[in-house]
Amino acid sequence: MKITGDQMLVKKINKSIVLDTIRRHAPLSRARVSEVTGLNKATVSNLVADLINDELVQEIGPGESSGGRKPLMLLFRGTAGYAVGLELSVTHLKGVLTDLEGHIITEYAVQLEQHDVSSVFEQLKLAADYLIQTAPLSPHGVIGIGIGVPGMVDEEGTVLYAPNLQWEKVPLRAMLEKAFQLPVTIDNEANAGAHGELNFGAGIGVRHLIYISAGIGIGSGIMVDGELYKGAWGYAGETGHMSIESEGRPCSCGNRGCWELYASERAYEHYQVHLPAHTTKELIEYAAQGHEAVLTLYEGIGRKLGIGITNIVNSFNPERIIIGGGLSKARPWIETALRQVVEERTLPYHRRSLQIEWAALGSRSTRVGAAYSAISQFLGRIRVSV
Repeated sequence: MKITGDQMLVKKINKSIVLDTIRRHAPLSRARVSEVTGLNKATVSNLVADLINDELVQEIGPGESSGGRKPLMLLFRGTAGYAVGLELSVTHLKGVLTDLEGHIITEYAVQLEQHDVSSVFEQLKLAADYLIQTAPLSPHGVIGIGIGVPGMVDEEGTVLYAPNLQWEKVPLRAMLEKAFQLPVTIDNEANAGAHGELNFGAGIGVRHLIYISAGIGIGSGIMVDGELYKGAWGYAGETGHMSIESEGRPCSCGNRGCWELYASERAYEHYQVHLPAHTTKELIEYAAQGHEAVLTLYEGIGRKLGIGITNIVNSFNPERIIIGGGLSKARPWIETALRQVVEERTLPYHRRSLQIEWAALGSRSTRVGAAYSAISQFLGRIRVSV
């Protein structure tokens, strides 16, 4: 099968490659861009001129000479625009405004009392509007809105199924694009978290990683060879609903014994011993004081997290597992049991070079990753596949 593209498409692809190279490796010279990309110097020079004219790249002065005239160094203009990143969960709506390099400018948070679509949509509009209004002046302004949601999302930005919100077939992207007249990207919150950690956090430079978001539920963002794996129809990563207890508790998804019932904040609801509180923020304070029931709770959650991670490691053989989400705040009381289980149960060759890390962005991975999705769309990452 032959694939052809006109000169404009080829130029867009090359321009995207040059911009991505400058963004990731700056400061660097035009000659170095040519070496890294394999594009000839004349092509690079023309594309850099376009990017400077677009105010996405700037010259910052001469660099070190290798024998001739000192080269002019190039820098990506991270403040040429801003993006909104929102994270929707069962209990809260949280957001950030970032520049084009993922630096957080403003944050936003509100507790959600109602989960019906109209109520949540109003809160999403308020959050996005607030963050947009706080954006500094820039050449491109606010370039888009990204959202991470706890459910399955199709290519059209429709939330097909979010069991913890009791949503089905909600055309969220279309609703928000109509409200704001801005490009909107919508993805599963774990996929967004994986993007955040891969581009700005603990996954930089890693090709094969799995980001596990553990909060009210559990989801996984699976990166294979540096690209998000979504499966045949785009719904991969619903690891929170794999069974770890064959005859276990019934789940809202219709299954039984789902991982998230035992290894997420939902485990608080089923703990058989009286707990002094029922939120992670409160419980970790008791854990820090040595409260026996809370310490036992978190040790059990750590073991159950380890069982699920073992299944994932044995299935995907990743370089790195990154754990994020609200439950990551309980890391000091979870980690030992988790690592012990993974060490005991994973296949030896799979764990030989495996690294288990906690999200460098903390609980912000999803919203920063959602902002990155909007940024990536704006910067024009063009992919061609057969």
